[in-house]
Amino acid sequence: MKKGILLMALIAAFNFTSCKEDASNKVKAENVEEAAMRDSQDVVYPAITFDKTEHDFGTIQQNENVEHTFTFTNTGKAPLVITNATSSCGCTVPTWTKDPIAPGETGEMLVKFNGTGQNQVTKTVNITANTESGKEQLKIKAFVEPKAQS
Repeated sequence: MKKGILLMALIAAFNFTSCKEDASNKVKAENVEEAAMRDSQDVVYPAITFDKTEHDFGTIQQNENVEHTFTFTNTGKAPLVITNATSSCGCTVPTWTKDPIAPGETGEMLVKFNGTGQNQVTKTVNITANTESGKEQLKIKAFVEPKAQS
């Protein structure tokens, strides 16, 4: 029984190693040259540069609606496309320029905050774009004074 298993293992090992072809012989030289040329080309990305990435509303009353427009410039070499912008909670709503922003052109992102919470509040807007990093971030903050108790 042991000899039979050993014999079958030897045959299986022989079959696996004898069927192996040299993969380097299958590589075409023109494909290698084409891939090298493609990989050597510089990839250009757009770059988003905000005038400022954080805004402080100061002191606001609870449930007071406030908004701020962040201005940005595409400082890269390709058209900038913002695909999504989400906030850290439902009390903050971003809206942005949906059209591609050409290099050197500017766009805007309006961030609305409805004044929920109390005391010092900080909210984050996460931006997904076709920049090299793919993610950008804005922050808003405010000191929310609670409504007077009746």
